[in-house]
Amino acid sequence: MGIQDLQALLESTSLEGGAVSVDLLKIARNVTQRQQPHNSGRKIRPIGNKLKLIVDAEDCLDRLYGGYFSDWACGGQWNRMVQFLSLLTQAVERGNIELAVVFNGTIESSRMSEWVAQQANVRQRVGMVLKHVNTKATPPPKVWWTAPICLKTALRMALRHLGITVMCTMDDHHQEVIAYCREYGFHGLLADDAEYAAFNPPRYFSSENIKLTYKGSLETKEYMVAELSKHLQLTQEQMCVLASLLGNFLLPENELQDVYKKIQTVFINKDTKMQGESAVRLIAMYVRTLPSPSNMDALVTEVFGSNKDKRCPIFKQSVLYYLNGTAHGFLKYSSPKGKNALSMLSRNSTRPVISANNYKGKKATVQNNNNVNSIKTEAELDTAGFASETTEQEQESLQNYRLATVNQVLSSDIISPETDSSAKSSPHVNFVLDESSPTSDSRLHNGHASAGSSSNSSSTSGTGNSNNNTATTGSLPSPRSNTISGNVINPTVSTDVLRTSSLRHQKGLMCPWILHVLSTREIRLPCVMEDEGNREFPPIHEIYLPLRQRIYAVLFNLHHYRYVQTKGKKNFIIPDCMPTPEIVITEWVYSRSNPYQTPEQVKAVPLSWAVPTLQRLWFGPSVDDKRRRMRALLSCLNSDTPLILNMSYVPQHMLVMACVLRYIMSQDKPILRRNELDVFICQAFNPDLMNTQYLQELTLNVVTSRGVQLAAVFMNGVEMALLANDACGAPLPWLLCCPWLYFDGKLFHHTLTRSIHAKSLLDLCENHIERVVKVERMRKAILEGLDAKFAKIPLQVNAFRMPPSNCLPPVPLPSSRGPSNMRHRPLQSRGAQLQIAGVVVGSWGANYGYQQQNLRQPPQMVSGVPFRGGLNPQNRGLPAPGNNFMPPQQQYNHRNNGSNPNRQRKQGPPTFNVNKKNNPNKKKSNKQKQNAGGANKGRNNNALPFTTKTDIGDVLVSDVIKKEHSLAEEAILEDCRGGSEHQGQGDGPSIETAAC
Repeated sequence: MGIQDLQALLESTSLEGGAVSVDLLKIARNVTQRQQPHNSGRKIRPIGNKLKLIVDAEDCLDRLYGGYFSDWACGGQWNRMVQFLSLLTQAVERGNIELAVVFNGTIESSRMSEWVAQQANVRQRVGMVLKHVNTKATPPPKVWWTAPICLKTALRMALRHLGITVMCTMDDHHQEVIAYCREYGFHGLLADDAEYAAFNPPRYFSSENIKLTYKGSLETKEYMVAELSKHLQLTQEQMCVLASLLGNFLLPENELQDVYKKIQTVFINKDTKMQGESAVRLIAMYVRTLPSPSNMDALVTEVFGSNKDKRCPIFKQSVLYYLNGTAHGFLKYSSPKGKNALSMLSRNSTRPVISANNYKGKKATVQNNNNVNSIKTEAELDTAGFASETTEQEQESLQNYRLATVNQVLSSDIISPETDSSAKSSPHVNFVLDESSPTSDSRLHNGHASAGSSSNSSSTSGTGNSNNNTATTGSLPSPRSNTISGNVINPTVSTDVLRTSSLRHQKGLMCPWILHVLSTREIRLPCVMEDEGNREFPPIHEIYLPLRQRIYAVLFNLHHYRYVQTKGKKNFIIPDCMPTPEIVITEWVYSRSNPYQTPEQVKAVPLSWAVPTLQRLWFGPSVDDKRRRMRALLSCLNSDTPLILNMSYVPQHMLVMACVLRYIMSQDKPILRRNELDVFICQAFNPDLMNTQYLQELTLNVVTSRGVQLAAVFMNGVEMALLANDACGAPLPWLLCCPWLYFDGKLFHHTLTRSIHAKSLLDLCENHIERVVKVERMRKAILEGLDAKFAKIPLQVNAFRMPPSNCLPPVPLPSSRGPSNMRHRPLQSRGAQLQIAGVVVGSWGANYGYQQQNLRQPPQMVSGVPFRGGLNPQNRGLPAPGNNFMPPQQQYNHRNNGSNPNRQRKQGPPTFNVNKKNNPNKKKSNKQKQNAGGANKGRNNNALPFTTKTDIGDVLVSDVIKKEHSLAEEAILEDCRGGSEHQGQGDGPSIETAAC
């Protein structure tokens, strides 16, 4: 039982009128300008004539992804996702609807238990998915749908590119969503969360049931919260008390068991369990007897029997939490006090910052007057942008994006905004560098020094504003101003950096982990698509641990701290016994030994060169600062090499992919196999990567567990690379980092399957020599300077873990038993015998070495057809010369003939004893002669009765010859199933012995 039971009751058919099917496009047509917001006393922008809806992305990730694509486990079908979002964007624009999509960017410590439970469910689904793939080699069913790695990041980038308003919450996800909905006059909310039902939004629509149909309608369900209150006979305040008594993240249901027992004794039999919808109705009956929440002390005393109960303050907080989400109380909410360094900053800046103009970004209009382009912007928030995000850079990246997607085949065109939402004309950001900063002494990747330009940019941009004393005095604190526990320091963060990261975080322009690390020095890493028992490569989060350590060092200026300490020791300001400064970050990572019980303490590791401070990386406007930003990104990814930036080797929109693959190849333990590296590159250069129609019709015959995990490793690397790009000041334009430019999970698996049978790289590239050249060049750039070590292929497989045999396409096996197309099934391993007219004419021994037996026993050819035993057409009275069986008399004559007395018969396994009743030397009875005569008559008519252990009947001799091999194989297969019942039947005499 819990608060989700309230949502279940709202969706239940037992509540008549609780959920009603609606078409959002029809509702949008009924919206007029005369509708006014609920709270007219506040300064709120006019609603206009559009239906404005806010979408909680956490409740509809699968719908925004485009539905349950059959191959979602393959690593993500990003171009199909972009296609769906483009269709959705066009539908809502034509329907006069405005959407605002909100992602959860909080790190709420009070909801840690909820997050751990959610990750446990993800791990369970991942285990079932990989088990299904291992056993069936097919895509998993949709009931186990798990969000592909990097889905939230890809969604933010795609929505930002399509012009949809994107937001990220900071402190409390549910409260910020409902506050934004009410404060800025939104008509409704799309979500599926019981807490929103307790808040009673203006209109509550289901995000799980939203469907974009072919006829052009946008259908979903509307939850009638008023009908729920009427059904339970509760007021809005009493609904908040009901939600608190059901159990939530503040006061879970397991701490309210005594209250539930009291309710049971009052209203029903105490032996009846409270669960589901009946529990909600029962607790609602109890709430109607309680005092109003306006008298909180009396309410708490009635529930717990005393106001001294330790749960009383928590219960008060829980009731107030829901009251603050209502229409009359949403302005009273304040974030709980915690260790978040941005608590004061977020409270003071969240509501002024959250506005339509800020979230929509700067809409730039270009006017051409006398061939001079003048840019006019709506908003002027320079602190929300990096120095790398100038207008010229954004225009150039947009042009490069269009060139990269020139072959894109979609059912509808993607809407491309003219400029980025965070574009800015000039970076005027105040910051100060320490005079002893090692920035001027750093050597750049291209070998040029930048002492003069660095000092100039420092002096020009470090003047500061007289009204912002904090920004000029607290930018780079010395280690002496921090509390040092041993060698672990508690670094402070500049106000400019915090403000910029806060604004970019709220706008969805930055990875949320950066604000988490800067404000709380804590990060939560979710479970990913990996097999915990797999030993082929380390856990995915462990692979990218060194990368995260370097990112932490960049964010907290670890190199500068150590430089200041070294200089202080030389000047005798700091004693020599002072240990080297260390910065520790708390990571929540799952492992079998530590399933989210205690966090891991990870130390930051500085880069090998003099990295500039974070302020210079983010706000430095000079050309040298631009080069340092790119070098810092490449250094974090082990990709600081000349060829990686050569666009003739690595196109700019594939730089992220190349750096991730190089990082994977630089690991101590080999991860990729030789063909797998080519597969990643080949699918990126495949022209069908942008063809969503082709990818939709493409069918995967084989899905392997290793392929699924390799895609997960790569996409997790992409997410870490995007984190590093944001941490270094976005040296690579975000529009050229989109994963749909260089990866598709379905195409990757298709190419991986083809690589098993491909004879060469040219064959893998479908005989396109120009594509081979591109692959060779990128591979050379990726492996430049590396002692490349590829993972070894296990002996029992050809390329990767093989799926079941019935899922694989037919592969020719080396054999000397005739053409491969003549073998309908592989020869099994059991001995058997064939009887015709009561006479044993063929015998097969156990075939323990299949391929070795094939090599030393070539088949006998009869009329161009391999003959493997049985009755010989040229000598129908005797077995074939190459048969494994000889009658005893012939064996005796064969062994004792004088043709070659010096030749010895090879020792072999014993032959099967012949039934004495079939001895040819024994005198036949009259009955046997009659049977023999019948056999002779049948022989003349081409009909021959034959007998085996399983079947008795009359067939043609020609059919016996054709089907004899398949019958033998079936008998061998039957014996192979028995295993331990093998009776010692050996192989017949070898070819050399038979020839004697």
